[in-house]
Amino acid sequence: MSRGFNFSAGPAVLPEPVLRRAQAELLEWGGERASVMEVSHRGKAFIAVAEKAEADLRKLMGITDDYSVLFLQGGATTHFALLPMNLADAGQRADYIVTGAWSKKAVAEGKPHCAAQVIATRESTKFTDLPEASSYAIDPTSAFVHIAANETIHGVEFPDAIATGNVPLVADFSSSILSRPIDVSKYGVIYAGAQKNIGPSGLVVMVIRKDLLERAGQNRAKILSYKEHAAQGSMLNTPPTFSWYLAGLVFEWMLEQGGLATFEANNRRKAEALYSAIDNSGGFYKNPVSIGARSLMNVPFTLKDEALDAAFLKESEAAGLLSLKGHRDLGGMRASIYNALPFEAVATLVDFMGDFARRNG
Repeated sequence: MSRGFNFSAGPAVLPEPVLRRAQAELLEWGGERASVMEVSHRGKAFIAVAEKAEADLRKLMGITDDYSVLFLQGGATTHFALLPMNLADAGQRADYIVTGAWSKKAVAEGKPHCAAQVIATRESTKFTDLPEASSYAIDPTSAFVHIAANETIHGVEFPDAIATGNVPLVADFSSSILSRPIDVSKYGVIYAGAQKNIGPSGLVVMVIRKDLLERAGQNRAKILSYKEHAAQGSMLNTPPTFSWYLAGLVFEWMLEQGGLATFEANNRRKAEALYSAIDNSGGFYKNPVSIGARSLMNVPFTLKDEALDAAFLKESEAAGLLSLKGHRDLGGMRASIYNALPFEAVATLVDFMGDFARRNG
């Protein structure tokens, strides 16, 4: 058996140097004479790991002191509900821009906890582009405006933060965090499930402006309060320590590679190669997303005849190109090209696609 090129949307590819280091440290970590999974999260050794992970993430993203960084559990979906519970008064309006399956789900999970209003959507186009900024009808009394910065399923991405005036912008960055530099100061909350560009599943990273932690929110248990988690250094209860440790290794690896500017250049090179292969295939392959809204991370595409899908998937897997099957809601194919996926993987996929098209065109 040999490792293939993993195009999975998540849980997704991890950097090989990180996996090898974790493998080497698995039984005896540091001087602890035990695995990192076996030591107390409140011990000095793990506290040092946690603090370094936060410091490295702050350096990568340029996070200033007026933001807290939280390492939480639950997956991003849990936070679809927790965000209005923490940021909105009971019955207060919150505005949502819906650009795909995940932002649509955020509305559904938020509705029990706020007066969720969809202020813009392109569902009528089957989420193949972004709403015009002029269509946003943001209520200045809203608790927040929510977006999915990148839609993992539909392959649609906001190129930058949107203008929301004095209303905090809350963004689910699960599938695009750390893929390129962003201006953190434009956001009230940035949150992301780890299993795309950060590390293994089981961890959510949140960057939240400190003044938002002071909002009363709604009646909730301490374990559901971001303020309480911030006060306890994300250790209000036992955190997902192994995921946190691996995330720290990923942050360290990214800094060693040159930081987010390096990864943006790498990611754009991969995306340009793949989109070019699709667009120049003479119609054999198609990506439905408007060029200005295309994702840097998730590239859905279809074949000219869906009867060829099974053969494409069987042959691509045999060639070491893994997890290219599209989401069940869309069908077709999807290539997720996260930070840890090397350019060689995309080049191999492009070569395979060209060969498959020649043989089946």
